[in-house]
Amino acid sequence: MSIGELACSYAVVLLHDDGIPITAEKISTVVKAAKVDIESYWPSLFAKLAEKRNIEDLILNSGGGGAPVAVTGAPAAAGGGAAPAAAPAAEEKKDEPQEESDGDMGFSLFD
Repeated sequence: MSIGELACSYAVVLLHDDGIPITAEKISTVVKAAKVDIESYWPSLFAKLAEKRNIEDLILNSGGGGAPVAVTGAPAAAGGGAAPAAAPAAEEKKDEPQEESDGDMGFSLFD
């Protein structure tokens, strides 16, 4: 995410939270008040987004994009009622980073 996208996202949330109509001019004003330099097209893009979408829905649905899809897909493949409980555990194991030891690479730090 670029600095322009981030700044405009925060500006939209701020304006929405205060009940102020979201326009390109108001987004630009908030971003300039924060002393952030952005490309001139970002405020108008975010204003158009705010016209077409419900900001509360965007805020509430922003954090869980990948996990519900994986959990929803697992029961269909398994076909059983117990699969949803097992799917999150399998997903958590995939997200854990694998630690590599120096022995795996054929050398040691102190050799």
